[in-house]
Amino acid sequence: MFSCDRTTVSRSLDSLLKIRPKGDRFPIVVSQDCGHKPTSDVIQTYVKKEKGLVTHIKQPDLSDLKLAWPQKKFKGYFKIARHYKWALDQIFFTFNYTAVIIVEDDLEYSPDFFDYFSATYPILKADPSLWCVSAWNDNGKIGMVSDDPELLYRSDFFPGLGWMLEKHVWLELSPKWPDSFWDDWMRHPDQRKNRVCIRPEICRTSTFGKKGVSKGLFFDKHLKFIKLNEKPIDFTKKDLTYLIQENYDPTFHKTVYGTPLASVTDVVALRKKALPALRVQYSTKEEFKSAAKTLKIMEDFKAGVPRVAYHGVVSFMRSGQRIYLAPPEGWKGYDTSWT
Repeated sequence: MFSCDRTTVSRSLDSLLKIRPKGDRFPIVVSQDCGHKPTSDVIQTYVKKEKGLVTHIKQPDLSDLKLAWPQKKFKGYFKIARHYKWALDQIFFTFNYTAVIIVEDDLEYSPDFFDYFSATYPILKADPSLWCVSAWNDNGKIGMVSDDPELLYRSDFFPGLGWMLEKHVWLELSPKWPDSFWDDWMRHPDQRKNRVCIRPEICRTSTFGKKGVSKGLFFDKHLKFIKLNEKPIDFTKKDLTYLIQENYDPTFHKTVYGTPLASVTDVVALRKKALPALRVQYSTKEEFKSAAKTLKIMEDFKAGVPRVAYHGVVSFMRSGQRIYLAPPEGWKGYDTSWT
């Protein structure tokens, strides 16, 4: 758990400890930056109370960053990247763990958070086309997700906000870790290398963190509307091998491109409401952004990839109907000029 100067880290720790399975699995390491004593004192109460379960480590380099304009206004993001590099080096090289679930101090967790990661870990290990498992759906707002908490997907978009990483991937990333905006850097083709993440239909984390480097703008517009799963699923008793690429892709393409075409106007006007699913086609960046805006899903791209997309397809619910915003069949890959 990454922490800085929010004493409300207690809220996140309470949420995590409430659902943590008994036993030695899932030790909690809180890595703190910023040198903020009131926050440190709060974390220490958990170290003492949860003997041997919670470890508190402190990022030692609190030096100010000498940045020129315009980087200066993004100083917070530079400090976050510095902290991530140090902390993940500690986890993999000092503690010598083989995998880690990364969370931040402003998250709360679904009751099946640990079951979700326990069950997807063998899939992550088995499929070299996967490089992360995330608890997050960027389009996971209330009314935009199915009521089925079992639904899981592959996604080309790296989501973050509660995610699992293996040591072998960190060995690759650590030597070239960026000075700032680490999450967008991970989304670049040089790092992603066409690897994908598993993500849920309904989020297994939600954020209460209005205070932070993004100044709360994104929180008020979007994050506070995200639905957190409340129906626990024991994923460890489910067969998740359908998420392995060779099993997933043929079914995915057959489902998406076997779905009837409709216009954005058809969807908004509920003209084909009797159908369980509809496909809206886009061929250009402008068509995607226009459709996304009208349908009220995330419009932005990172390295050409729309949020939650898999093979260019963004899947979401609208008025109880599954919608696939999709490129034409025979998709050839992302265009990194789409920003």
